[in-house]
Amino acid sequence: MKSLYKIALIALCGFLITQNSKSETTIYQTSQGDITRSGVVGVSFLKIPIGAQAVAMGGAYTAIADDLTSMFWNPAGLASVQGYQANLSYSQWFGGFSHNFASGVISLGDYRVGFGLISFGANDIPFTTIEDPTGSGRTYSVSDVCLVTSFAGKITNEFTFGANFKYINSAFSNVSSNGIAFDIGTKYESDWKGLRLGFVLSNLGPAQNYSGQDLNQVKSLVSGLNAAPVDFSLISAQYQLPLTFRAGMGVDMMSIVENTDNTAQDADHKWTVAADFITMADAKEQGAIGTEYVWNNLLALRAGYHLGHDTFGFSGGVGLNYTSGMFDGQIDYAISTANAQIGLINRISIGIALK
Repeated sequence: MKSLYKIALIALCGFLITQNSKSETTIYQTSQGDITRSGVVGVSFLKIPIGAQAVAMGGAYTAIADDLTSMFWNPAGLASVQGYQANLSYSQWFGGFSHNFASGVISLGDYRVGFGLISFGANDIPFTTIEDPTGSGRTYSVSDVCLVTSFAGKITNEFTFGANFKYINSAFSNVSSNGIAFDIGTKYESDWKGLRLGFVLSNLGPAQNYSGQDLNQVKSLVSGLNAAPVDFSLISAQYQLPLTFRAGMGVDMMSIVENTDNTAQDADHKWTVAADFITMADAKEQGAIGTEYVWNNLLALRAGYHLGHDTFGFSGGVGLNYTSGMFDGQIDYAISTANAQIGLINRISIGIALK
């Protein structure tokens, strides 16, 4: 028996040594938080959070997502959307970039079908090279676009599921890449204290690479020789998609304070607390905590904090709801604090629901 233990111990040590040697050379892995993972994925705009409500809560939204921004946070949340709804979101990103989201959803019996458009880009960026770092007066644009089709429904009264199909186009100057990706998520909603759990895997898809006119070159192979230049084309390296896993939990704090099962939908005071765990293909494990207080279904106050992120930390925001006989409206604002080089990020979202 002792010999078996020794063999097992030796095998375990060999495995750990092998894994350690691999971790020193690999540039794409999904755990351990190794810094060599930084910058190994493309189309990083897919990681930018959507929706002022969720951002104001620090991104702790996987379990409580129940609006059109669920397309980003957890497509299973679309199952809670009623009727016909639309959402518009705008983010004033740093460096002159803007991040936008437009979406709509329709109800088909017990199922929901949503359509979304994510755009990220900037114009008039100075064209610089290693040989000419100051630029020559030329400019170029960056335009990243993602078209999203979502499907969600209920498995039981407690469990919902959802999935996204994404078509992605990333372009800058005269090169671009195209590809597809998938998201899949699920939610569990309990009758006890409003407990909600959510899990989602985002950006599953094949590797992509760039092609385009700027990769075509004309150059002499050997300088100094009287020879005609040669036409050739550069081959870009493939890049992975920003694979992301999120797990979240949300709790109805008012039901705990008042010692009830759940807070009524028309209650004057609602208080939710949520937390998320996030792991990405190119970053260390992160977390998020957030809270939302709603007074009289009219005014919402939110705050949150992003844990383990090297750029963003505290966030906060407010929201206003409007209810009428024909439609319901909602406007939300969020502000996120970042490091000194970036400053503050402002976001605004508008939602409309037709009755």
